[in-house]
Amino acid sequence: MKRLKYSLIAFIVLGLVVQLFIFKVRLPSYSIQTSGKLYIVNKVSEDVQVFDLFSGKEIAKIPIDMLSHEAVITKNQNSMVLTNYELNEGNIVKVINTKTNKLQKTIALKENIKANGITAYPEPNKVAVIDYVRDTFFVLNIQTDSIEKQIETKQKKSHLVVMHPTIPMAYVTNVNSSSVSVIDLKMNKVVKIIPCGLGRKGIDITPDGSELWVSNVKERSITIINTSTYDVVDTLTTGHEPLKLKFSIDGKYCLLANAHDGTIYVYNQQSKQKLKSIMLHGKNTLLERILYHTPRPVNILMHPNGLYAFVSNSNANKIEVIDMKTFKVVSTIGTGKVPDAMAFVE
Repeated sequence: MKRLKYSLIAFIVLGLVVQLFIFKVRLPSYSIQTSGKLYIVNKVSEDVQVFDLFSGKEIAKIPIDMLSHEAVITKNQNSMVLTNYELNEGNIVKVINTKTNKLQKTIALKENIKANGITAYPEPNKVAVIDYVRDTFFVLNIQTDSIEKQIETKQKKSHLVVMHPTIPMAYVTNVNSSSVSVIDLKMNKVVKIIPCGLGRKGIDITPDGSELWVSNVKERSITIINTSTYDVVDTLTTGHEPLKLKFSIDGKYCLLANAHDGTIYVYNQQSKQKLKSIMLHGKNTLLERILYHTPRPVNILMHPNGLYAFVSNSNANKIEVIDMKTFKVVSTIGTGKVPDAMAFVE
């Protein structure tokens, strides 16, 4: 009887030691120093976490009380603007003051607008937003709370948007139409519809504005579009569930998050070749599967200095920091529940 009792105690102690070890292994480890503040949108926690990239410390946590996974910093860097993805409550936009790190205002959008995709507009205090129910591109002035421009995309379930870096053009992805709408912001109309692959998801434009890269979830591919001719010039193979993609600051590389695989693919922009697959911890070996959460990369943000890429690992509640010279994970940042969108302020 005593032997059974001791065996049971030993088993419990061993279990606690194993749990403690797994907990320690899963802890984030931030070990670099770089400039600026990283704003992290935690969907399930419904808050925005502000992380100082030099000190390695969280300096603020801002409750937003809404499900958000799209956010952007305005051109003057004074405000962070977030859209609400909840279908029944999607007609609000929230603004955070990046000087005080506090919620500054909530803007109620009229006409039952459902805001989702968002990007900075060239003018201060303005953002370009996509209404995914009415399939409309609009410009929102966050100072006056007014919509200054509305343009129909002429497609179904418009989702994300990027702006051309030098000319007044916007490019909108359309999920149900598997296309990209090209919008001329001087003419205020769609000038081209470009067919892409099925289940179109992420989009980014090269820093020189010459190419659009669009990820297609259902086809496991990237469609590459020449912005001068609007021709599809190449199609690249991806992993399972390719979501967001992002170009490096110098435009030489494009990083893609394969959510289901737990990998980040690195492509050479010029050669269109995949250079590397970065496997996040949790799928490499049986031991990793035991020790780590199953990785699910969903979003990517580049540091303006070009040295680092930040990847939202939503299952692990971490931001993975990738060194852009070695293409290796060099640090991690602990987050709230299900991190997604990120933004940077100097």
